[in-house]
Amino acid sequence: MAQSVITRRIVVAAGVFAPGHLGELTRIVPFEMVDAVLADCGAVQRRVRKLPARVVVYLLLAAALFEPAGYLTVWRKLTGALEGAGAVTVTAAALWQARTRLGPAPLRGLFDLLRGSAAAPRTSGSWWRGLLVCAIDGTTLDVPDTPAHRVRLGKQDNQYATAGYPQIRLVALVACGTRAIIDAVFGPTAGGEPSYVPRLLRSLHQGMIVLLDRGLSGNALLAALAGTRADFLARLSASRKPPVLARLPDGSFLSVLGGVKVRIIECQITIATTAGTQTGTYRLATTLLDHHRYPAFELVTLYHQRWEVESAYFEIKKTMLGRRVLRARTLPGITQEIYALLAVYQALRIAITDTTIAAPGTDPGRASFTIALQAARDQVIQAAGVIAAETIDLAGTIGRHILHNLLPARRLRVSPRAVKRPLSRYAYKSLRVDRRTYKATISIDILTIPLSP
Repeated sequence: MAQSVITRRIVVAAGVFAPGHLGELTRIVPFEMVDAVLADCGAVQRRVRKLPARVVVYLLLAAALFEPAGYLTVWRKLTGALEGAGAVTVTAAALWQARTRLGPAPLRGLFDLLRGSAAAPRTSGSWWRGLLVCAIDGTTLDVPDTPAHRVRLGKQDNQYATAGYPQIRLVALVACGTRAIIDAVFGPTAGGEPSYVPRLLRSLHQGMIVLLDRGLSGNALLAALAGTRADFLARLSASRKPPVLARLPDGSFLSVLGGVKVRIIECQITIATTAGTQTGTYRLATTLLDHHRYPAFELVTLYHQRWEVESAYFEIKKTMLGRRVLRARTLPGITQEIYALLAVYQALRIAITDTTIAAPGTDPGRASFTIALQAARDQVIQAAGVIAAETIDLAGTIGRHILHNLLPARRLRVSPRAVKRPLSRYAYKSLRVDRRTYKATISIDILTIPLSP
């Protein structure tokens, strides 16, 4: 019987540094970047151990790729293809000591280097009339239910008892076109989302338009945001009645909020689906005062992109975490794990955006994050593409998987009010919602507000 032998050449770092890689994503998070961060944080080991600091950083990043696995299992994935290349045998206790010794600072420094819009001037879907479209919103992450976490973070209360896991609140500034994270902050849930937004102002600048929900549209917050020279488009609550100073031809009017001159757009949005018709009134405020250059109807349509930040959170919490509780059982460990999670998510988003740049005209929204994640995992297990070849391949193996599995053009993003997890998997039938051929029609009417007497 004829036999075939397939050989593969693996190029990694030498000796005990060999397990320090992230497969093909190492090109985005190279050795030099990690070493520079470790040096800046004063976290470089004084003597070379079995687990050098650089290797521990890559272990934490790989753990974010393989969230369902324990650290020892992740180590085996990093070293499985490195037989004879310097990989050593370690224990779970040794991995815990190495992570504790490293601390969270290097992972935070790494995320600071990676964060950003990832969008180039020709990145499809990232810009609107010359402005980078961004959104700010928050979410929560579950952490292990330990006495220390309950004391520091608290738990959710209801009328019957205290339930659920302690949680960390994460608030991020996301580029809507690429879903890359421009900046992120997190902490206890006792501080509401508005209390975290001022820490994101460092990343706002002229040339951005930031989309905000009602919960982040307080006067003080809008004034602080306007002070960065970034523009905003914020939804206002129905209870707010901004003064009408001058009415404009497109139906919008000029007003003032918190000392900031704004333009107000009121509209009715009607959504017709197989489940029925629903109409809602929206009041939007923006610092884009030129109604000729920035028409009211286009601004109302643009606001819909705010949901891209929700998609980013879904990819982190569902696709990467699998809705699991974070691993770490100490607060420094939680900080370390979250920054590793954000850094790896950002590396995947950079890989996706680089791929779409290599294929002109491809919208990053058509790239499957799940395909990118699975391809990146495969490259780690194979220790493939760790060191780039002389011929630069912008897309790489991950990119080719993405381009071969592009999603169809984005459908209209609406959803009927429905129980997402009914007790019975057949309960959706009683809601009369056809989830296979679900279609919707949207109509937008700009409301004309008369001048105040």
